[in-house]
Amino acid sequence: MDEPHPDDETPKERANRELIELLNELRVVLPGVTVLLAFLLAVPFANGWTRVTEFQRDVFVVAFLSTAVSVALLTAPSSYHRLRFRHGDKEHMLKVGNRLSIAGITASAVSLEAVVILVMDAVVSKGAAIAAAASLFAVVASLWYGLPLLAALRDRSAR
Repeated sequence: MDEPHPDDETPKERANRELIELLNELRVVLPGVTVLLAFLLAVPFANGWTRVTEFQRDVFVVAFLSTAVSVALLTAPSSYHRLRFRHGDKEHMLKVGNRLSIAGITASAVSLEAVVILVMDAVVSKGAAIAAAASLFAVVASLWYGLPLLAALRDRSAR
């Protein structure tokens, strides 16, 4: 059976579909961020952690806190959905969930940057760490933000 065209959806059907899409996207993102948080939870308790520099300790704190914030933000739409289930405000739920998801993905970008700096500094050098983080920043900014913004500009100019 053919799927209905989005233009043929009622507002309620569209909200239901978009909410399912949002929650499915979170199911993809959240496990990776949660695994990173688990890894970071173990790091300070590992042998040798006492031999870190002040810079590495500071970068670790940024990585740990931004990852925890990312988990909180990416989990929030599911919690919001559960607590507001059947209250008839799916459109608002979608807006809030979308904003929380974008903020959570942004926090995960910060944590990725910090983890790359931390590992590269420990394994290679501070200079290599900064270069690797700058390169990763370019990739993340391009793929996670540049592509969608470019598509939005293209859509806007097509109208």
